[in-house]
Amino acid sequence: MKKANVAIVGATGMVGRTFLKVLEERKFPIDNLYLFASRKSAGKNVKFLDRDIIVEELNEDSFKRDIDIALFSAGAEISKKYAPIAKENGVIVVDNSSAWRMDKDIPLVVPEVNPDDVKWNSGIIANPNCSTIQSVVPLKVLHDAYKIKRIVYSTYQAVSGSGVGGIEDLDNTVKGGENKKYPYKIAYNCLPHIDNFMDNGYTKEEIKMIEETKKILNDYDLRITATTVRVPVKYGHSISINVEFEKEFKLEDVFELFNNAEGIILQDDVKNNIYPMSINCEGKDEVFVGRIRRDYSLESGLNLWVVADNIRKGAATNTVQIAEILVKEI
Repeated sequence: MKKANVAIVGATGMVGRTFLKVLEERKFPIDNLYLFASRKSAGKNVKFLDRDIIVEELNEDSFKRDIDIALFSAGAEISKKYAPIAKENGVIVVDNSSAWRMDKDIPLVVPEVNPDDVKWNSGIIANPNCSTIQSVVPLKVLHDAYKIKRIVYSTYQAVSGSGVGGIEDLDNTVKGGENKKYPYKIAYNCLPHIDNFMDNGYTKEEIKMIEETKKILNDYDLRITATTVRVPVKYGHSISINVEFEKEFKLEDVFELFNNAEGIILQDDVKNNIYPMSINCEGKDEVFVGRIRRDYSLESGLNLWVVADNIRKGAATNTVQIAEILVKEI
């Protein structure tokens, strides 16, 4: 496999640093690596494998060099400005922000679910919302087997989903300090409020999950609702998913499907108190599924509990997995 020249935009942020860790762990075939960040971070020295790399300030000339793939995680406004510039210079961008996710001309990809969508990119590929990513991995398995009619999402999202500020708020308020990132203290509390509220009463985070799920599964007839909640956990989003199918199913077949699915670890032995938990998924790339049980209020309904590391599978690892598909074509 040919080695790629790779750039990271937002290299000193939480996800950017995790990009570097995941690239190392997965032995991504890198020739030259370029690190870009804000003026504040420019000049910092970053260790990658046996190399010392100096972080450069991102500007409009940053991509006027031989770069094959750029991994972006610096926020939507930076992506909107610089991803088209990178594209014009022949770089394929894998973007971790919300900037391009719902653009009909840009693929929104989870490699275990819709890897072929990478092929029709025209220079930009979007990485989905962290909660959407971990949800669609098991939902794709179920949709293929039983045809989903309706999905109800209830999320329990870690503070790291808000970046460093979220973690600082949790640490500060646990110690009795004041909150800065969130409108209320997150210590010993749950906030049913992620992103801004919209006129219809939903938050942007909830709408993201609804619309992104339809796009990734390529089924715009799905009926989906969501409630997203921030909880006092540092890493690892947990999601209760209730699904209604068009077809009947056997519970033992669902277990077998998940046992054989790519990227899923089944943890469901309630007699021995085995089920997915945030504390056990931290630092891992798989999606953990458990508490699988029939919903007896529906003719063909299922409940499941889905947990994943939101900074890894929900952001950095999924982005690198997309890049791994791309590098095979270089």
